[in-house]
Amino acid sequence: MAKGRMRYWKITPEELGGYAYDENNLLNWEIKCVREPDDEAKFIGVFMYRHGTAYDYESVRGICYYHNNIDRKEIPSITNFLQGKFNGKEMEKGDRIFLKDSKEIFSAKDISELAKEMESKFNTKAIISLEFEGITAEKLKEAGLPEAKLLPIPT
Repeated sequence: MAKGRMRYWKITPEELGGYAYDENNLLNWEIKCVREPDDEAKFIGVFMYRHGTAYDYESVRGICYYHNNIDRKEIPSITNFLQGKFNGKEMEKGDRIFLKDSKEIFSAKDISELAKEMESKFNTKAIISLEFEGITAEKLKEAGLPEAKLLPIPT
């Protein structure tokens, strides 16, 4: 089977904790933390791109997050929580907060633990997406990632 880009979605923190993929093949990840009720569309999305996230004409490395329908008074506590764990220089652009040069995490264990902490601290339910490149779906299946959650990315 050919190596390409593959995205896995709708992963719970508990499921992710059981995966054993090669971290070098993880291109990016996202933890979408949703507050009930769903119809209010209140969420925090924490993410990291291996090669950095676009900020104007610069690529910024480190943890980032975005928010939707979250009270502005709550934003500093989210930033402080993430900075306390990963450090980084705070930069804001619209509804996105960048923690420039923060610690980078790509292991299933670290991402799973962060998702569980976000659920607990911010009263949310976390759903995780992972995107891989340079690895086969078969290798990812061997690492524990279920085919049912695979979304092939057309090339």
